[in-house]
Amino acid sequence: MKRVQILQRLKDAGVVAVIRGNSTEEAIKASHAVVKGGMKGIEVTFTVPQADQAISELVEEYRNDPEVVVGAGTVLDAVTARLAIMAGAEYIVSPSFDKATAEICNLHQIPYLPGCMTITEMKEALKAGVDIIKLFPGSAYGPSIVSAFKAPMPQLNIMPTGGVSLENMEDWFKAGVITVGVGGNLLAPAAQGDFDKVTEIAGQYIDRFHEIKGA
Repeated sequence: MKRVQILQRLKDAGVVAVIRGNSTEEAIKASHAVVKGGMKGIEVTFTVPQADQAISELVEEYRNDPEVVVGAGTVLDAVTARLAIMAGAEYIVSPSFDKATAEICNLHQIPYLPGCMTITEMKEALKAGVDIIKLFPGSAYGPSIVSAFKAPMPQLNIMPTGGVSLENMEDWFKAGVITVGVGGNLLAPAAQGDFDKVTEIAGQYIDRFHEIKGA
């Protein structure tokens, strides 16, 4: 039941912020900024120093907000996945598929979103119990590829990351993706300490998402 609820929250979030940063503090501040802008999906990548600490703090901060869902990204192996899960991560994202990571996530009933680029990779991920495929990098294909992937496997739930923008987000959703991940253009102002700008851009993404969904 826990896993199903988390998956539903990811779908409802619509847009997941891929949080990177040069420090734990920057990542935490950026996460708060996107939530302030209305974005409820947070993916703290393990390129952030002490990412597990950032995840733990964010999970505690938003414990009473049922809409905010905090996960871990750039998880390369099962050891890191377990570290993230113990810190409170509610979902795990990888740049590529790793069977051992899938198994540890299944053990803890935590959704695993591995990065895949081919039908073969996606098939192996589904066989390992994956619910959402991260199409990464999305910029390598574009929205038109989604229908090609879903033709032989209509059961695919796809989240493109990399190359998603305010301008093309509608195209991705019209193509049939379940949610999208955004990072670079959303978080760029954080590197200069302009977290108000991050909040503003997050608000633009959420407003656009609601327009697309007619909400």
